Amino acid sequence: MVVCAEVRDPGNAGAVIRVADAAGADAVVCAAGTVDPFNPKTVRASAGSVLHLPVVVAEGAAADVLGDLGRRGLRRVAAATRGGTPYTDAPLVPPLALVLGNEAHGVPAPLAAVLDAAVTIPLGGGAESLNVSSAAAVLCFEVARRRSNLHAMGGAR
Repeated sequence: MVVCAEVRDPGNAGAVIRVADAAGADAVVCAAGTVDPFNPKTVRASAGSVLHLPVVVAEGAAADVLGDLGRRGLRRVAAATRGGTPYTDAPLVPPLALVLGNEAHGVPAPLAAVLDAAVTIPLGGGAESLNVSSAAAVLCFEVARRRSNLHAMGGAR
């Protein structure tokens, strides 16, 4: 599943939902501080994915949401611009909650206490970071690839 923590731009949130759907995520959770996923701009940017992928609007803060997911056995892995394990080496296999943060500030620092790991997408060139939906695409499809490999080998989905 994908957890949006303070993703505020409707276009970005919609694109994240669309990517999560395309990659086969089970759900998207929009924690408090994230734009309304049913905002018309978000719905449009999701290309309709918001209408058939389970999208949960959490009333609680992201820390509460992630705490609950951890108690349910999900590994909570945040996308980080710097300092995380390269995503190619990270444990991105289900059960997993992939945490995406704010466009300008990333995953809020106070969430570190309820995260199990952070992953970074190594960048070449002069770009400092990726757009949150671009990062979501890289990470969600890496999770899908690994899940597919596990399933093909008879492992858990």
